[in-house]
Amino acid sequence: MRLLHTMLRVGNLDASITFYTEVLGMQLLRRNDYPDGRFTLAFLGYGPESENTVLELTHNWDTERYDLGEGYGHIAIGVEDVYAACDRIRDSGGKVIREPGPMQHGSTVLAFVEDPDGYKIELLSDS
Repeated sequence: MRLLHTMLRVGNLDASITFYTEVLGMQLLRRNDYPDGRFTLAFLGYGPESENTVLELTHNWDTERYDLGEGYGHIAIGVEDVYAACDRIRDSGGKVIREPGPMQHGSTVLAFVEDPDGYKIELLSDS
């Protein structure tokens, strides 16, 4: 078994694709419109779906915004240098909501950023 993807519902697909590609450096792997169902699916990631877990963005054409609810936590992305990644994200117009630094009660360096829909993304050092 292998984890294939995580799905997020987004209100503005173009803004979300821009965030995940230009700010977080993912590639748009495929995008399909389903006119009969009035939705679009976009798959993004850091490598081919055949070898990597990817992110599926679902855009229901008639929904502009979603309530994130209390059950959602975050997506985690490994980066070489959390401090440098936050600088790049800020320079690209991204929003850092928890500055880089050691986690509470530990030594792991992490940070949190937020996508256009308010989803939280944790940045963790690869090492």
